[in-house]
Amino acid sequence: MLDPCVPPSFFPSSPSAKDGAPCVFGGTVYRSGESFQSSCKYQCTCLDGAVGCVPLCSMDVRLPSPDCPFPRRVKLPGKCCEEWVCDEPKDHTVVGPALAAYRLEDTFGPDPTMIRANCLVQTTEWSACSKTCGMGISTRVTNDNAFCRLEKQSRLCMVRPCEADLEENIKKGKKCIRTPKISKPVKFELSGCTSVKTYRAKFCGVCTDGRCCTPHRTTTLPVEFKCPDGEVMKKNMMFIKTCACHYNCPGDNDIFESLYYRKMYGDMA
Repeated sequence: MLDPCVPPSFFPSSPSAKDGAPCVFGGTVYRSGESFQSSCKYQCTCLDGAVGCVPLCSMDVRLPSPDCPFPRRVKLPGKCCEEWVCDEPKDHTVVGPALAAYRLEDTFGPDPTMIRANCLVQTTEWSACSKTCGMGISTRVTNDNAFCRLEKQSRLCMVRPCEADLEENIKKGKKCIRTPKISKPVKFELSGCTSVKTYRAKFCGVCTDGRCCTPHRTTTLPVEFKCPDGEVMKKNMMFIKTCACHYNCPGDNDIFESLYYRKMYGDMA
């Protein structure tokens, strides 16, 4: 995640960034390379048609503990940023001790914030997968290159297959299936092309009690696809290691909260 103390405008500007496509966000047009504060919670930057936002509020994570078994964020009057409280929510009941508040995924690889000569290297976390099932795209913005210029990177992602009826695999007396077992290796498909290798991939399950199941630990690996015309292309793809089911699902009416809480924090490689 970008350091909240260093706004996106810190990135060294370059002709390529300024000459990129503009962004339309919230009914306002922004030039490529332009930074703006979308709300009291987020500082954003337009980069060649894509908007990346940095949370200005603390995004620390608090897991259940004996002295605070039901941690949750609440909006307090007169304050922009939500704060943690420990009172038990009236509309939630515990389903086993594993019930947790939203947990950020562990990150793997080098620290995304490094200092090089004349360049503060920063990299945003991977965005949420663009699809809740099937093949989607996840993106991030970084200046970790020889020219210290902002660039957008992407990787393929699949949270779960669309054709799988996961609810029928939930065991009797349970309300979630966190990481359903896939009976056989699968081949991924992308625009008519098929992965050269088969993969015993993991996917996130579902709940019947209103909880969301999202990736908890991920990594990024290259996958080769072979097309009908014989062309072979290599794409980076997210692979899920573990998933977590939680009640802190974002509200669809808060686009910024949704962008943050649905992010998938894979390795930084």
